[in-house]
Amino acid sequence: MKKISFAAICFFWFAGTQAQEVTTTQSPVTFSGYLETYYSYDLGEPEDHTRPGFIYSHNRHNELNVNIGFVKANYLKDNVRGNLALMAGTYAQHNLAAEQDLLKNVFEANVGVRLSQHHNLWVDAGIMPAHIGFESAVGKDCPTLTRSILADNSPYYEAGVKLGYTSKTERWYLAVMYLNGWQRIQKIDGNQTPAFGSQVTYRPNAGTMLNWSTYVGNEQPDSIRKWRYFNNFYGLFRVTEKVNLTAGFDIGMQQTAYGSSDYDVWYSPVLIARYKPTDKIQLAARAEYYQDQKGVIIATGTPDGFRTYGFSANFDYLPASNVMFRIEARTLNSRDEIFLDNNNPTDKNVFLTTALAISF
Repeated sequence: MKKISFAAICFFWFAGTQAQEVTTTQSPVTFSGYLETYYSYDLGEPEDHTRPGFIYSHNRHNELNVNIGFVKANYLKDNVRGNLALMAGTYAQHNLAAEQDLLKNVFEANVGVRLSQHHNLWVDAGIMPAHIGFESAVGKDCPTLTRSILADNSPYYEAGVKLGYTSKTERWYLAVMYLNGWQRIQKIDGNQTPAFGSQVTYRPNAGTMLNWSTYVGNEQPDSIRKWRYFNNFYGLFRVTEKVNLTAGFDIGMQQTAYGSSDYDVWYSPVLIARYKPTDKIQLAARAEYYQDQKGVIIATGTPDGFRTYGFSANFDYLPASNVMFRIEARTLNSRDEIFLDNNNPTDKNVFLTTALAISF
């Protein structure tokens, strides 16, 4: 009996050791998800429950709704990586309205290969988050509940191929892209023009990040081609352990007509300050301005075009590390009467938004 017991002990010890080795082997595939619900009340009370046309995120009035929800599979092993994420929500409904039906619910679908064993040099191809801007479609990663005007009116995603390099110190990131267009998976009919992008990110220290992104392309059929040139600048600054500042500036220009040497210009500055008094509370304030007098990006059909400034105040509560409840009050003021107040034209728009998000 002693011999049998000793053999049994040895067997279970060996089996347990083997099981531990198996369970600690890390799978190259990981799964994650994000869900953000919201309610927004526009004091202008639009009858169709739709916010102004230049707002693509949290854009339904007086409805409990889903801005975005997605599930994501990520693969990373040795010199290969890939991402596939499918989404639903009003963000997908409005921001991808021009895409093919089978692609409207694709948040990410890309594959990457590392090109060097000694350098962090990758080539990625597919549908990817845009290389432009400090705000994304994922609310928890943004300092404010709603997106700034410049974020909602520049690419959130892009389709193409990207060559990216990260320095050994991780202070520098350099990338160039060949793209289908300005936030386009499906190219415009009659457009065979290539589009290009670039990105330079510099981190001089742990509390500062500086970014410069560019885009060059044509968003018209080739027969009436208009070249578009765009620059996005932003900086992220950790002033203290509790205070962060974000400063951004976009400027773009597009030919007024095919072959013209004249250009229509639009630009937008934004400044966001965030204060975190405790681990569970965050406060933020935003000031922004957007000018697109010729209606390249935001067409109004009014004499002064889109010339709008805005302010917002934000309160965040984090009951858990992966849950965020947010409240935001925001006002927009325009040179012309481009908004509606009970179906009457007005130059002001005020709205309140709440959101509850979870990541897993």
